[in-house]
Amino acid sequence: MEFLNWQGFLAGFAAFLMIGLFHPLVARMEYHLGKRSWWMLFVPGMICLVLSLFFKPLASILLGCLAFSFFWSTLEIFFQHKRVQQGRVKMNPKRKDEY
Repeated sequence: MEFLNWQGFLAGFAAFLMIGLFHPLVARMEYHLGKRSWWMLFVPGMICLVLSLFFKPLASILLGCLAFSFFWSTLEIFFQHKRVQQGRVKMNPKRKDEY
């Protein structure tokens, strides 16, 4: 079917998958590694952002969405840490020194 344009659908579906992937990733990273793991999300975000400047439209859109998913998750690590301190999320008992 040549008359259908799948790029918007693919970009939306990919963004949906990224959100679904990063949500539990942030929770696990904060639980096991703590808020000091923020750079593990920020650096790949910067790489994806720079790469998005050099690819064709659909790949550029997907890399841009991935980059900003990494950036948002970088912020979420700190928000998750605050939720742990407030007792709203389970704390890792092996890392009491950071709380």
